[in-house]
Amino acid sequence: ADVTDCAFRQIICEYGKPDVFYTEFVSADGLAHPVAREKLLIDLKYGEEEHPIVAQIFGSKVENIRKAAELCRELGFDGIDINMGCPDKSIEKQHSGAAMMKDINLAREVIRAAMEGSGGLPVSVKTRIGYNKNEIETWIPELLKENIAALTVHLRTRKEMSNVPAHWGVMKRIVEIRDEMKKETLIIGNG
Repeated sequence: ADVTDCAFRQIICEYGKPDVFYTEFVSADGLAHPVAREKLLIDLKYGEEEHPIVAQIFGSKVENIRKAAELCRELGFDGIDINMGCPDKSIEKQHSGAAMMKDINLAREVIRAAMEGSGGLPVSVKTRIGYNKNEIETWIPELLKENIAALTVHLRTRKEMSNVPAHWGVMKRIVEIRDEMKKETLIIGNG
């Protein structure tokens, strides 16, 4: 948020384009609302040279996630990413971001709704290793059951925020979990 806007991505394109771009995260509730959508569309603005580009959304209302995914598809995005790791209190009050780790059933419903709305676009998730403690043995398999295209794991808990070094040592186990489940999900470490 407040970093990867269109202007920033345009500069990055000039100096070393990455394999994929992600937008700032945008509220699915706002995108599903006809008035709020008009104000939020600026956050989903992109240039053609930014492809492939993934729209990152957040929310906990299943129908709004579906609608936001449909909109992202219509806008020409190459994929949809669901933020299930943001520790911001205002996001968590909406049962979104890192709060998703407290309700795996809702998290899985949100993923399914995004897949339905995406019309076949890849759907990915960004999350953390756990809420108050390392929960990769329970949290990661539940996400992988949904056959998401990619899983980006911020290698800290929500409680740790970004106040401690990332736990890069757990990446191997996350990949092992994926392999044990015989999934093809791309695993990305973030820290």
